[in-house]
Amino acid sequence: MAHTIQVDVVSAEESIFSGLAEFVALPGEAGELGIYPQHTPLITRIKPGSVRIRVPDQAEDVFVFVAGGLLEVQPKHVIVLADSAIRGKDLDEAKASEAKKRAEDALVNRSASIDYAQAQSELATAIAQLAAIQKLRQKR
Repeated sequence: MAHTIQVDVVSAEESIFSGLAEFVALPGEAGELGIYPQHTPLITRIKPGSVRIRVPDQAEDVFVFVAGGLLEVQPKHVIVLADSAIRGKDLDEAKASEAKKRAEDALVNRSASIDYAQAQSELATAIAQLAAIQKLRQKR
């Protein structure tokens, strides 16, 4: 049997993925992280983007979009605590495009009533979600 590591991806709403994996890749704050079994312990923040999980004996990787959060790595366990998370198959390009447009409009039409940092965060999340959708399409 291949070397595996337990992976749990959870958001405030629900558990998105729980199972064994051969490899996990995700967007760390300082760049893309690749995690194999027996990885050195690590705790770091993650940026909005896609988590790619290579499951043993499965042809396609599992994709999960996360809107930021925290990552804890232990030699036999990876935990992704996401601010929010969406399974790759549930990503909606129309919703992401609309969210991007709303955030861009809020930034362009700035007024005292908008939270500039919130609008920037929403824009970054929408852009990352659209990039994840594109990446998922290329894999199919």
